[in-house]
Amino acid sequence: MKHFTFALLTLSHLSIGGIGFAVGIYLLPILIAPDAPSTQEIQKKIEGSLFIGQFDRDRLGSDRFHWGEGDVYLSRDVIALDGKLAPGPDYKIYLSPYYIETEQAFLEHRQHMRYVSDVKTFDNFMVNVPSGIDISKFNTVVVWCETFGEYITSAQFKD
Repeated sequence: MKHFTFALLTLSHLSIGGIGFAVGIYLLPILIAPDAPSTQEIQKKIEGSLFIGQFDRDRLGSDRFHWGEGDVYLSRDVIALDGKLAPGPDYKIYLSPYYIETEQAFLEHRQHMRYVSDVKTFDNFMVNVPSGIDISKFNTVVVWCETFGEYITSAQFKD
């Protein structure tokens, strides 16, 4: 009986520790996220947008924990989202010449993509496009979680 009680207590403590760790991984990016740009700040920055796309929760590769929604604006020097992303760690923005809607498609075409920037906010974001990247050579903006190798969302901004 003593061994059973010890095993049960060990299992319960490890389970609670594991749950706490998982919740911490989920909440930490939210807690340390910088202030997101306001919709007004985004509107000022995107007046000269060349392309507009849309993040949608119903992407084939999105799910309950990996999604984005809202309008994505692309100009020569800025990519901005007026919307929301599911919170998570280590989000990256990529530009792809191929439409990407799943993790498999991302991995298959990654060598043709260009990394643009990290994303640190989940309600709206604004990132600078590095010099040397011509956004007109791409048709899709992708949000990818580098740490867990997860597709978050994408928006096709031209055919």
